Amino acid sequence: MNSRILKTLEFEQVKQKLFPYLTTAQGKEMLERLIPVADKLLIETWLEETKDALKVQRLRGGIPIPKIENIQPHMKRIEIGADLNGYELAQVTRVLTTTAEVRRFIEELKEAEIEFARLYHWEKQMTHLPELTRTLKQSIEEDGRVTDDASDLLRQVRQQIRRSEQSIRETLDGLIRGNNARYLSDAIITMRNERYVIPVKQEYRGIFGGVVHDQSASGQTLFVEPKQIVELNNRLRQQQIAEKNEITRILAELSTMLVPYRKEIIHNAYVIGQFDFMNSKARFAKEQKAIVPVIHSKNEVNFKQARHPLIPIDKVVANDILIGKDYQALVITGPNTGGKTITLKTLGLLQLMGQAGLPIPVDEESQMGIFSEIFADIGDEQSIEQNLSTFSSHMTNIVEILRKADNQSLVLFDELGAGTDPQEGAALAIAILDEMGARSSYVMATTHYPELKIYGYNRPKTINASMEFDVDTLSPTYHLLIGVPGRSNAFEISKRLGLDPQIIDSAKKIIDGESQDLNEMIADLENQRKMAETEYLELRQSLVEAQKLKEDLESAQRYFFEEREKELSKARKEANELVEKANEEAETIISDLRKMQLLGGQAKVKEHELIDAKSKLADLKQEEQLLKENKVLKKAKAAKKLKPGDEVMVLSYGQRGELLKKIGDASWQVQLGILKMTVAETDLQPLQAAPEPKQRVVTMRSSQESHVATQLDLRGKRYEEALNEVDQYIDAALLANYPQVTIVHGKGTGALRQGINNYLKNHRNVKSFEFAPANQGGNGATIVKFK
Repeated sequence: MNSRILKTLEFEQVKQKLFPYLTTAQGKEMLERLIPVADKLLIETWLEETKDALKVQRLRGGIPIPKIENIQPHMKRIEIGADLNGYELAQVTRVLTTTAEVRRFIEELKEAEIEFARLYHWEKQMTHLPELTRTLKQSIEEDGRVTDDASDLLRQVRQQIRRSEQSIRETLDGLIRGNNARYLSDAIITMRNERYVIPVKQEYRGIFGGVVHDQSASGQTLFVEPKQIVELNNRLRQQQIAEKNEITRILAELSTMLVPYRKEIIHNAYVIGQFDFMNSKARFAKEQKAIVPVIHSKNEVNFKQARHPLIPIDKVVANDILIGKDYQALVITGPNTGGKTITLKTLGLLQLMGQAGLPIPVDEESQMGIFSEIFADIGDEQSIEQNLSTFSSHMTNIVEILRKADNQSLVLFDELGAGTDPQEGAALAIAILDEMGARSSYVMATTHYPELKIYGYNRPKTINASMEFDVDTLSPTYHLLIGVPGRSNAFEISKRLGLDPQIIDSAKKIIDGESQDLNEMIADLENQRKMAETEYLELRQSLVEAQKLKEDLESAQRYFFEEREKELSKARKEANELVEKANEEAETIISDLRKMQLLGGQAKVKEHELIDAKSKLADLKQEEQLLKENKVLKKAKAAKKLKPGDEVMVLSYGQRGELLKKIGDASWQVQLGILKMTVAETDLQPLQAAPEPKQRVVTMRSSQESHVATQLDLRGKRYEEALNEVDQYIDAALLANYPQVTIVHGKGTGALRQGINNYLKNHRNVKSFEFAPANQGGNGATIVKFK
């Protein structure tokens, strides 16, 4: 991109908005070097990184990057054999510890199976040096001080220093207290020439003996090292020298340890800077409510609700800006201070930001193009030094643009043709726009000339636009109206301000009919636009209401199924209780029969006693209301034709019998062995249809017993126990005819998850299985689909 456009559209000011979010020197350097490019592959890569950063920002609050200084000069120094000081080593240590922390952070994202386009690519380029990191962290504090743990000798020397200092202080405390205090200017212990001294009055300089190291400005106080501590100070000084030598040795040793890894460390710092830069783009996007646009292959730009990033978000007016699909030239007309120039700059600046990989302040589903060059002629660049007028300055710039623009260029003209005679300026503007059209360049131009209002109707791939003006408030609204040319509001404004209507009528007569017709046409277009906008808002309201109704219906449906499940569960529980009670009563009856058989000795149980016992068992059966009301079943029963002599099964007794004669409308006399009984027709079944009741009962029982939950929770279960439950659960789910189920196994060590996966792979009725979505458990749960 040409440097002129970056300055004209204030691209550097946009970059400055990202600087406060950067914490590393490498990230700041990347931002300083950032310029828009025309390489589609590179732009896609940058935008993918921005999208990854937005995702991390939304899910985890951003990548954890601390403040890191530039370590490249340090690495250059150790490369030529120099040693680093403690503070420089601390900065290198921070790079290494940050490398470990960032890799650990990204590993957690991998475990959560969150997909990224570029984040993992950068993480793979980081080299973790655990031993070196541990050694540096153990030896150097964050402020650069060498720790006692750096070496055993350093620890010993520092312990000796502390003991020596304590001895000196104790000795001096004894000297400055009691009667000796009158010889001192102040009862304190201080330092001079790295030796402990006390402030002695000039007239008592010989009281303590020793060495005078300094005196006050007035000469009334001498700083004396008493003879009692001279030897102690000498010993302390030797220990301090030993400490300094050991620190020098340790720093040299640590610096030497860095030499084999200097390239890896430098690259780690680069990758951390890359993550820092990605963070800054995400935080900028959050501040600006910006998104990552889609790149359109045919340069069809569609910025929805575009906002200029340098205007405060609470004051900026959003506009839809479209160019490249139905038209490649947009001519904006209308009065000054309406927002034409800002709209022009917004298009160009957002396109520059997108081609630099930055998020842009537009709504979702916006799309950008990729232009090889963006040109702009904006503002009054009148030059006194070069003796150029406003018109000459504009023309010089336009000539340069015409020399370079092609079908991959976006050209922005502000007040095209201004600064000269209106007729000549309008003619020049039309000719320049025609030339741009012949080259298939993408053009947005602003102008005052009425001739260009008609131009938008007569030229292909060209459309008019204007900035809306509210005549009632006499102020612009800054809304872009595409398809509607700007019109002069002079008559309306003058009328509202109190100008005599007669003068306004005279002015209307003076203006030529063509201009008047044009203004009337524009007014009609504005009215049509407002009507369309009203209809659109009404449709939007209807859509919102329909969506709300849909949500209410879905909620009611969910409530219905939940309540149905509750009622079914309650019914099953009650049915189970009835069955259990019936079983108990049946056992009692069977037990009585056995007792009768045993007590009877040689005598057998009589037939009527057996029938009576069977009737008691039959009484345990509960009539099913649903079956009674089943119309299909009623028709099937009605279709049965019974006649005397037929062999039937008496269902309540479970005995074969022969029909003798019909009694009334719904009963038959039946011969059961030696007994003749009257039995209801509904209790009779022809022998050839005997299997039907059995099938009905089995089907009902299967319906009651096949209910299983759609989710199996195995967390906390042992491996063998869990796999056994899975086997039983899959069989039950298949009997229940479920299309899919969910098995919750947790994350843990992954052994149970692997065991379940192996089981599912070999099950012939399993169609497929996969981990649940992140919001339903992720890799802690598996969704199983059946064939």
